[in-house]
Amino acid sequence: MRAFVRPALTALSIVCLSVSVTALGADVALAQSKEMAPAPGGQPAQIKQIALTEKQVQGVLSAQKDMDAITAKLPENAKPDPKVMTQLEAVAKKNGFASYDEYNSVLDNIGLVLGGFDPATKKYVGSEAVIKGQIAQVEADKKMSAADKKQALADLNTALKSPEPPIENKGNIDLVSKYYDKLAELMGDDQN
Repeated sequence: MRAFVRPALTALSIVCLSVSVTALGADVALAQSKEMAPAPGGQPAQIKQIALTEKQVQGVLSAQKDMDAITAKLPENAKPDPKVMTQLEAVAKKNGFASYDEYNSVLDNIGLVLGGFDPATKKYVGSEAVIKGQIAQVEADKKMSAADKKQALADLNTALKSPEPPIENKGNIDLVSKYYDKLAELMGDDQN
């Protein structure tokens, strides 16, 4: 799904990142926004694509440290706590977003675009090409255990069968490209 890692990461880390691009950290899971609500059948719904602005991307970059500080304390799969949601709303508004849901929508759209960037070339190639490249990396990895390799390949092949939708707003690619290094670091650190 969203592969936006530095080349130095292990193949397993790359797999974990690629398979989780639409779920960019605990804050996205907490939001339970309409765009990410499960569709009937348990599959995540499509991300509502929006045209990103430079101000929104900068807002995500400036908000992430505070967002991480709030969500880092939460147990995995925690139910939304009104107090925590109030804190997240405040951070989103402080960084130029109308609401925490808007922040998440922007984060989802950034992740969607980042998922199509080749981390080696820092060029947009599409999520399918990135996943195929990751499959080749995992297959060639001699240090990875057989069990990890089998799981990683299964995860990647599953991701390949349900590729990300095409990017509707082509300007988002240029904007994410402009901030690629900062966003890749932010999203990569969020996933570790």
